[in-house]
Amino acid sequence: FQTFSNMKHIEPLVTSLPPASFQNSSKLSDRRSPHYAKLNRREGMCSCLVVLLPSLYQIISTYLVRTTWPISLYMCVFVCLCIYLQIFIGNSDTDTVVQHKLPHSIRTRYMRLLPLEGSPKGGMGLRLEVYGCTYKSDVADFDGRSALLYRFNQKSTSTVKDVISLRFRSHQAEGVLVHGEGQRGDFLTLELQRGRLILHLNLGERKRRSTGRSSVMLGSLLDDHHWHSVQIERFNKHVNFTVDGHTQHFRSPGQEDTLEIDYELSFGGIPLPGKPGTFLHENFHGCIENLNYNGVNVIDMAKRRKPQIYTVGNVTFSCSESSSVAVTFLGSTGSFLMLPADYSMESLSVRLQFRTWNQEGLLFSVPMSLDPDPINLLLQLSQARLLLSLSGGPQNSAQVNGQWHSINRDFSLCNLVLVVDDVFDLKDSKLGFSIILGCPLFQSDFNCENPNRGYQGCLRLLFINNHPVDALQIQQESLSNYSQISFDVCNIQDRCLPNLCEHGGQCIQSWDQFYCDCSGTGYTGAPCHNSIYERSCEAFRKTGSQSSVFTIDLDGSGPLEHTQVNCTMAEDKVWTVVGHDHMRIIDIRGSTPRSPFVLIFSYTISPYHLRSLVTSSEHCQQEVKYRCRKSRLFDTWDGTPLSWWLDRDGVKRTYWGGFLPGVQQCSCSLDGNCRDMNYFCNCDADQDTWANDTGVLSYKDHLPLSEIAIGDTNRTNSQAELQIGQLRCYGNRFFWNSASFYQESSYLHFPTLQAELSVDISLFFKTSALSGVFLENLGVRDFIRLELSSPYTVNLTFDLGDGPVIITVQAPVALNDRQWHYIRAERNVKEASLQVDSLPLKLNEAPSERPYRLQLSSQLFVGGTASRQRGFLGCLRALIINGVTLDLYERAKTTPGVNSGCPGHCTSDSVCHNGGRCVEERSSYTCDCTQTAFDGPHCRTALAASFESGSSVLYTLQEPFSGILNEEARRSPAGFHDAEVTKSQEKVSFGFLTHHVPALILTAHTLDQHYMAVMLTSNGSLQIRYLLNKEKRTEKFSPVSSSLADGRFHWVKINRKGQELCSILFPVSGSDITDKELVQAGLRGFIGCLSSVQFNQATPLKAALQNSQSPLVTVIGRLEASSCGTISSLNTLNDSAKTDQGKDPLKTADQNDLALIGGVVAAVVFITLCVLAIIIRFLYRHRRTPAPSVITGKTHRPSMEHPPYRAALDLHKPNHDSKEYYI
Repeated sequence: FQTFSNMKHIEPLVTSLPPASFQNSSKLSDRRSPHYAKLNRREGMCSCLVVLLPSLYQIISTYLVRTTWPISLYMCVFVCLCIYLQIFIGNSDTDTVVQHKLPHSIRTRYMRLLPLEGSPKGGMGLRLEVYGCTYKSDVADFDGRSALLYRFNQKSTSTVKDVISLRFRSHQAEGVLVHGEGQRGDFLTLELQRGRLILHLNLGERKRRSTGRSSVMLGSLLDDHHWHSVQIERFNKHVNFTVDGHTQHFRSPGQEDTLEIDYELSFGGIPLPGKPGTFLHENFHGCIENLNYNGVNVIDMAKRRKPQIYTVGNVTFSCSESSSVAVTFLGSTGSFLMLPADYSMESLSVRLQFRTWNQEGLLFSVPMSLDPDPINLLLQLSQARLLLSLSGGPQNSAQVNGQWHSINRDFSLCNLVLVVDDVFDLKDSKLGFSIILGCPLFQSDFNCENPNRGYQGCLRLLFINNHPVDALQIQQESLSNYSQISFDVCNIQDRCLPNLCEHGGQCIQSWDQFYCDCSGTGYTGAPCHNSIYERSCEAFRKTGSQSSVFTIDLDGSGPLEHTQVNCTMAEDKVWTVVGHDHMRIIDIRGSTPRSPFVLIFSYTISPYHLRSLVTSSEHCQQEVKYRCRKSRLFDTWDGTPLSWWLDRDGVKRTYWGGFLPGVQQCSCSLDGNCRDMNYFCNCDADQDTWANDTGVLSYKDHLPLSEIAIGDTNRTNSQAELQIGQLRCYGNRFFWNSASFYQESSYLHFPTLQAELSVDISLFFKTSALSGVFLENLGVRDFIRLELSSPYTVNLTFDLGDGPVIITVQAPVALNDRQWHYIRAERNVKEASLQVDSLPLKLNEAPSERPYRLQLSSQLFVGGTASRQRGFLGCLRALIINGVTLDLYERAKTTPGVNSGCPGHCTSDSVCHNGGRCVEERSSYTCDCTQTAFDGPHCRTALAASFESGSSVLYTLQEPFSGILNEEARRSPAGFHDAEVTKSQEKVSFGFLTHHVPALILTAHTLDQHYMAVMLTSNGSLQIRYLLNKEKRTEKFSPVSSSLADGRFHWVKINRKGQELCSILFPVSGSDITDKELVQAGLRGFIGCLSSVQFNQATPLKAALQNSQSPLVTVIGRLEASSCGTISSLNTLNDSAKTDQGKDPLKTADQNDLALIGGVVAAVVFITLCVLAIIIRFLYRHRRTPAPSVITGKTHRPSMEHPPYRAALDLHKPNHDSKEYYI
């Protein structure tokens, strides 16, 4: 039967069954017979039960069941194998009928209920009803040499809309299911290739290899002899291609909207015209059910022998069963099948087909004699290759890729022949025989306890000496010894369909796991979710970087890709600068308002990046330099704009620099210095001399300019010069976006989290409360919650429907200390993690078989819960979810119990520098520089030391400083080393100055001799070396080829994901490292100056200079403090004085109060006088036009001859051409 959600088309399926259809294992009396389990019957003494029934294939149906007691049940839908089980709880009364609708329809012949437990008071009973309808099935069986042809009533058919649907099960990985083509180039082909369905479609394009997309691939492992559903829906060029519920939409290439097919449509193959029984491609071998083409039941017409259907070859209308019986080796250790062997024979041949995802494993072995310790012939998988070995001598054979591969092995006492996929491979000699499939634990010489040694996969068509091995007979009669084997099924799954790797990551899988290879994507993490780049130029300033071109990712883990921008560290601001393709001065002549000169701008980053940059910045501006001679901006008669520009959305704008939208004036009007005070722009005076109307556009919602039009340069001596500046932005308006919560029942609500597959959450908080919920989002059963559960504990809790998962970080100090603390939480299909401040990351790996979709439906509650209990009391800021910053400040304005902003002195990221932490005091603040390589009141003083020959510093890292650590060792199958995701990381930064080469500047190594090293080679170039795998060579990376041993100061920053490091040494003798070049460089030592050395949270050089008695630090030779590092921070010292004027952290409360009162009074008086002066000036000089209601303040309005911004010249700038490289 088939179940449906539409109640009009269903009928009860259980009530109509006769009593003989019901069976039970035991019966107490006739009044307790099993047929009384029908719903809506009061006979008998059978109790009633309510249960929610899931399905193997996503059921939409209604089940009515009643029970007297609570009860737990399994439900299985039997198609060929029950592989999906779920527990459901019954109701607690005798008469209530509960309906349960499940989300999708299923087709099944059997359904089984498995009671698990009854009421604690005892007893169990059941009444139920299942609603559905009879399922009509028309099937056709194709033997690989047959086809059905649907011939049209006319020569050709042309359709705008097509719908093709069918179900199939296949014996082979290749074969054509549907094909049709026309003479003008139209074609439609649906075929299996390597177990995947490919749809080829073209509309009117004669060249099939057009630039458009004509082929779409869906599905995987579709040759598993299970039923799969396919539907193709086309309307014009728009196509929906659906396989087993997975839909892909695409647009077909071609010149037409219609599909024109000549003569016929073939199913099961492509017969060659004029040659019966000959086919162009490999035919389909399997069974097709309910084949419908545009409302025509093709198989039904074939069964009724309609003339439109022509049969080629042998097509039968019942599905044949597969002759091959597969077995599945389930365990990675101890899964084996041992078959007897006849040693009296002089030869032995073995044939089989195998299928697996694993790249390692022992496929089978043959002992060469009956000795207690025989030499074994092994056929094994190693790094996705088949290896045949004798006494440890492997040889390559064939690649393994999840497809079925055949092996034919013949050998005798004199020779051996191995054939893989019908390709002759190798020969050997002098072999005996017996056979063991898999890897039994009792074979100690096989090392089967190694998880990578055992075989996990499927075998079928096993022949020994040309006699088939009956797997079912082995199971039933126990003819052989076996363990952890499933018979008559191949349980292989494609865990990369759909691909759950994000941002273009490549999915790689083993038998029971999948991994994401993030190489080249710019992202990292288990599913490639997190960007490896900083989000803004502000982040580079905090690390002491100089002005340069940097790669940033504006939305972090969001959909925008990373991009390059120019970061200018000037004055007290960090400018993000984006250029365009018309930076030069443009000379304009001969334009009119009807035929204006138009300039369209193309920026160095995409429009999406531009919008994100402008939205997230505190301030943006773009300078428009306009020089004119007899070229007006506005018509002086009626004010009609003669020139205009388009904003980023393409909307026409007529205002110019210094004014807000709607005010048709120029900057000279705001300054009160226009050439002719009767006009609001210098150019509108229309004089035959050069004038200037340069200004800065700063209304963010309209930036940047996308197009500009100049329309008044066609008169005698009319001329204009135009230059549009770069887009310049500074600040992050979201980083200090905050809200204060002062009522436990209050919260801010936002739209539902889009967190089905992955979500990352980061925020800052400060509080004095003992506990509180930061955020919560609920679903019907699922939920996610982030909370401070105690003064020392932060919890991330989520439920995917199979029970809550709790990840806890325990802090060594109280977190309710009224200081800012940072939290980052992440949940994805592979794992969940939680980190607080710089504490070690806590990681929870997701089981491979558990649900992975987090289905939420409620609003997101921030600072509280839906129950208005356990709300957070304190301040939250910079709440970012999946790369999107939530605007707490604005939302708090309209929410009771919540205020916008947070009180305190630490309200700007410019207070403490170089990663220093701002600490709130009673009346001021201090900067905690403990976790930085700098010192001073604002963490700006670089700590440097000079090294002589033989000088070195050894620093031993403790666990809290070893980066982000694993909770436990990550295990992945051998051969997946490059895709293995590790959670440790290195962030290294330092400055140096030297004249001597070669030199070993820094090394970090583990106890097992894995290491990282930074050195200067003999030619002075910087080289970074890694040895992370003993089986591989040392990896070398040279970011620059020029010599850095030039006596100038250079900065180096390195970020890397990798294995945990346990110690760091610089410079060293290299005695623990075998790399000869490193050893020689280490013996020479480093002679020069090192500054501000930081390794993750560790600061070795700072510890050596300030705390040399620490047991973690060992100083060898002479080490003297130096000032070489201070030259790198000269360009920021003056900015510090400006930024922090009047903010001495050591001021007393009284001094602050007096200064505050005096400052407020002075500011009020000054603002009042300025407002009066502006009003008087505008009333006097501009009586004809009302003054604008809002006028922005003006900074500096330079002319064309002078640049608008001048950076301070820094003669000691360490590196004018700094660049970034990613390893």
